[in-house]
Amino acid sequence: MTASAIIAPQRAWGKGRLIAKFQGGRTRIAELYQEGCAKLRLPKTFDGTMEAVLINSSGGVTGGDRLNWAFEAGEGTSLTLATQACEKIYKASAGTAEIETRLSVSAGARIDWLPQETILFDRASLSRVLEVDLASDAVLLAVEAVLLGRKAMGETVHTGLFRDRWRVSSGGKLIHAENLTLADEIARLAARPPVLGGAAAFATLLYVAPDSEAMLSKLRAALAAVAWAGVSHHRVGGRDKVVARMVAADGYELRKILVPLISHLRKDASVPKVWTL
Repeated sequence: MTASAIIAPQRAWGKGRLIAKFQGGRTRIAELYQEGCAKLRLPKTFDGTMEAVLINSSGGVTGGDRLNWAFEAGEGTSLTLATQACEKIYKASAGTAEIETRLSVSAGARIDWLPQETILFDRASLSRVLEVDLASDAVLLAVEAVLLGRKAMGETVHTGLFRDRWRVSSGGKLIHAENLTLADEIARLAARPPVLGGAAAFATLLYVAPDSEAMLSKLRAALAAVAWAGVSHHRVGGRDKVVARMVAADGYELRKILVPLISHLRKDASVPKVWTL
């Protein structure tokens, strides 16, 4: 077969954007755009807030795929963002998948970024970016959970690449930044006690709000019985934030830890319905 006869595999590409405005006493759509495999659906709500469900209609992510999401919560709005299901990152035959998410939260507004778990398969390759721009009094609740395969299916991630980059700014000042990289022999790396100690599920939770410190005691109480978890409060750039990290044996155990924490930080509101097991 000649080089000209070789056809490169088709890659998925998607772009979704939602801008919310406050009108008539509730959060409403100001702008909605979707292209390619990126779809957005807005379930009906009854409390004046808005909930958006992110859908990747390609059915998963593999090397070379590109997804771009952008969300803006206008002044006084409340926007909850969740994924339809866990995002599966399949084996990459070539290239690295890229997912970029940008959140903008205006004065007096709130965004809850609550995607369901990201599941990495053996030899997956993913680079992910989360960038957030907050007004000086805006509220952010962000959760990202990752599973190294599905324990119930007997899956193990031996090798691969996972990069996760967070940048959160408020009033033009950087208030939270982190970079995570799991590369090459991931199973061997995850087995090390300072990393995951052989566990296959982990999550990071970030809460930026004026009442962050007040939430701390209940969060610590909820995590007291969790072997591998920690939560701390910081004041950076004039903003209060809480950061919690946790590790669990599998996705089910991780979700049992996460759901009460999320509900507490949502003022006892439940997690989005798409999270229901």
